[in-house]
Amino acid sequence: KVLWTVLVTMLGYASSLPVGDDALCTAEELAKYKIIFIGKWSQTAFPKQYPLYRPPAQWSSLLGVTHSSDYSMWKKNEYASNGVRDFAEKGEAWALMKEIEEAGEKIQSVHGIFSAPAISSGTGQTSTELEVHPRHPLVSFVVRIVPSPDWFVGIDSLNLCEGGHWMDEVTVDLFPYDAGTDSGFTFSSPNFATIPQDTVTEITCSSPSHPANSFYYPKLKILPPIAQVTMVKIKKSQLGLSAPFINLPSKTNEIIDTIS
Repeated sequence: KVLWTVLVTMLGYASSLPVGDDALCTAEELAKYKIIFIGKWSQTAFPKQYPLYRPPAQWSSLLGVTHSSDYSMWKKNEYASNGVRDFAEKGEAWALMKEIEEAGEKIQSVHGIFSAPAISSGTGQTSTELEVHPRHPLVSFVVRIVPSPDWFVGIDSLNLCEGGHWMDEVTVDLFPYDAGTDSGFTFSSPNFATIPQDTVTEITCSSPSHPANSFYYPKLKILPPIAQVTMVKIKKSQLGLSAPFINLPSKTNEIIDTIS
């Protein structure tokens, strides 16, 4: 009786534990996707303090990973790793790549790393391909906003698996984040380390609530998306061939506001 009671209690406790985002993926094989990152950081959309030179508005290269729920590249309201800090502040990827590699070796939580070229202006697009696995169906990536103190856009643990199949296509609007490691308010702020380090936070039209903030638009309810990402599943018949051109619909993200 005592043993049975203990067993039932343990099973009840186990069933109440949170299930990982990738636990229910029953897809039988790998899947490949084309990922298209689109910058929407235009002077029309974000007129305040828009960087025109030294350097002009642009995007760093995209660095991403496919993984299981045992790994996290970054999370909102949590502290950024040293690798994410270096990438968000300076665009340096070595420390972040080492962190990814070590996570893959220790707990086999990483399936693959992918990257896409930088964009030399605030608007434009870049793309690459990635591969997901039933045990590693999550996608995370970061792209640094250039210039900025420690600002970036990205995705944290997007699950491309729905039960027994892979999603055909998914599009996500992206908004700016502060890595919490530099205290600058503007795109061109000098390096001023945040001590103690703060957590990763989303930058909004009212937060940080300071007129000097480059994204401070008090007349708006929300910021328009500064970027967008689309992931399209590559069909088996297309594997081994050049990825198809994705004709994405044009979506405006202009701020309807009067800025003095």
